[in-house]
Amino acid sequence: MNHGGMAVALVGATASGKSALAHELALASRGDIEILAVDAMTVYRGMDIATAKPTPAQRSEVTYHLLDIIEPSEEFTLAQYQHEAREAADAVWTLGGAVLYVGGTGLYGRAVLDNFEIPGQYPEVKTELQSRAGTELAQLHEELTTLDPLAASRMEPTNERRIVRALEVTLGSGRPFSSYGAGLRVYGPVRVVQVGLRSDFEVLDERIEARFRQWMDEGLLDEVARLAAAPEGLSRTARQAVGYRELLRHIEGGADLEQCVHDAITQSRRLARRQRSWFARDPRVEWFDDPTEAATRLREVLNSPDGFVRD
Repeated sequence: MNHGGMAVALVGATASGKSALAHELALASRGDIEILAVDAMTVYRGMDIATAKPTPAQRSEVTYHLLDIIEPSEEFTLAQYQHEAREAADAVWTLGGAVLYVGGTGLYGRAVLDNFEIPGQYPEVKTELQSRAGTELAQLHEELTTLDPLAASRMEPTNERRIVRALEVTLGSGRPFSSYGAGLRVYGPVRVVQVGLRSDFEVLDERIEARFRQWMDEGLLDEVARLAAAPEGLSRTARQAVGYRELLRHIEGGADLEQCVHDAITQSRRLARRQRSWFARDPRVEWFDDPTEAATRLREVLNSPDGFVRD
């Protein structure tokens, strides 16, 4: 595969204005720039409104990748996303275009921008470990310490999810979990320049509420109801989407609608803070408060040697 094409990334919190900026930049390029969505939820067909997908009109103006590639009834993994993203980028580069990675799902971004080696999944091993974790978590951590002391040192002995995952991979693959990479808090050389768009949280909070209430006016509740009523239902991962998760409580459990809307807005604000914190830890991100300055930097990168993926 060709991993040496032109690319740049635009990152930041939800409602920071990334999508609008990216669309304007790609539109102005007259087809030279194509957008690759770095989002865990826009991959699902039918989950359109609260994932802030580009409209049909926007998609007729600019080429977008990794939207609507899987049914909401299906699980979608990080490894699947990485594979699809690599395929999409290669397709763009083969035709001589540039990739603009845009999104706020930090882990998905790291998997692609840092070209992670992602360990496989071993369901039978995982099931057995999960059955033990309820009463034997301390013992599982001791076993991990024996098998992979480096991995064990990177996690709290009470973190069940991480301990089970590390043991699942170590036992299932036959190699230490830590051998798959240095960890998320280790940042290597820049492969793809990342431009961050920053907004004050007060501004984000106002945008998030206004946007969610607009989504409700546009029919979000009906969209969630249709998804919930589908014969196949919603997968575990799809159900985690902020906005959908809260409205499902009303649709499936009869919770007060206004309270669910309030909770969705609150969770969206918390998501923005988690995203900002995630990207702020990465010293390679170049931050801008002004969208115009961010756009200038994005164009500058794509017109310089910095605009090529460096492997």
